[in-house]
Amino acid sequence: MEEKKAFLLRNRIAVWDVIAECDIIGSSDSSIRSVVPVDLPWLLSRTRIERIYANGGKAYELYQKYLRPMSGRECERLPSTSPANAAYSMERLVEAWSVIATGNG
Repeated sequence: MEEKKAFLLRNRIAVWDVIAECDIIGSSDSSIRSVVPVDLPWLLSRTRIERIYANGGKAYELYQKYLRPMSGRECERLPSTSPANAAYSMERLVEAWSVIATGNG
């Protein structure tokens, strides 16, 4: 875990949830109800965040529904890094997520 945190800090990458609170059954995205979004405008007003990326379709969908109207900021959808995303090999994930390193997203 420390190695991952060091990588994020070294590369100036912030990780933040879209949802502050919700009702969910297990880890099933399709069961998410009663969403309370995070206060993204608060975070954006106190940081120098340049780009926003979503980790998968559900995060992107929730961002578009709850946070984009508040923030006015675009978000790029990237493939989910969840082990449940069997459609993507590690190589494909690395390639897709490389936009963060290059800033071409």
